[in-house]
Amino acid sequence: MWVLIGIPIVVLGFALRFNPLLVVTVAGISTGLAGGMQTVEIISAFGKAFTDNRYMGLIWLTLPVIALLERSGLKEQARHLISKVHAATTGRVLMLYFFLRQMTAALGLNSLGGHAQMVRPLIAPMAEAAATTKYGDLPNDVRQKIRAHAAAADNVAVFFGEDIFIAVQSILLIKGFLDQYGINVEPLHLSVWAIPTAIAALIIHFIRLWLLDRSLAKRFDTQHGSAAK
Repeated sequence: MWVLIGIPIVVLGFALRFNPLLVVTVAGISTGLAGGMQTVEIISAFGKAFTDNRYMGLIWLTLPVIALLERSGLKEQARHLISKVHAATTGRVLMLYFFLRQMTAALGLNSLGGHAQMVRPLIAPMAEAAATTKYGDLPNDVRQKIRAHAAAADNVAVFFGEDIFIAVQSILLIKGFLDQYGINVEPLHLSVWAIPTAIAALIIHFIRLWLLDRSLAKRFDTQHGSAAK
């Protein structure tokens, strides 16, 4: 059981807000020592993990591009565009993005969305602009709530949509896990059975976004009524 020592180290380190890189490094070294590994083996394991996952760092290349687009007025253009659509509401904007995000994820196109690429520079400003057009200036707590819903729409859509794609990592992980216990399931069957779950996620999240629109309307109608009195 000592090989699990890394788990409480990570939990305690994050709870105390230590440097995440230092916490993970200490947890990895502690786990290796508890497992009977030599110092050279531990360092080799770190090096192998870095080499195997080096392409994960490519995501950081998108950040300078997004920063340049924002500096050039990407957010302002998104707000201006959505303000011209009078039927747009915060919930409807996020519903449309949720649907498109889930459909593209089902086709294996996960990179077409994301917090850094889409939510921060486009979706969240458009959702805020839809509310601003209807209700005027928004309090900070309302803006934060809308941004949270925009991030949630991206997370939920891709999480439940990507399993429909047969070659996604999660499907392969499930198949590998079941194979270890002698349960032979074809990846296509796993993908097919992911469709009802994705549909349920779509319906439930659409209801949540509809309730978001209702809560915003109720809050600002109440405020406007109080101000009129």
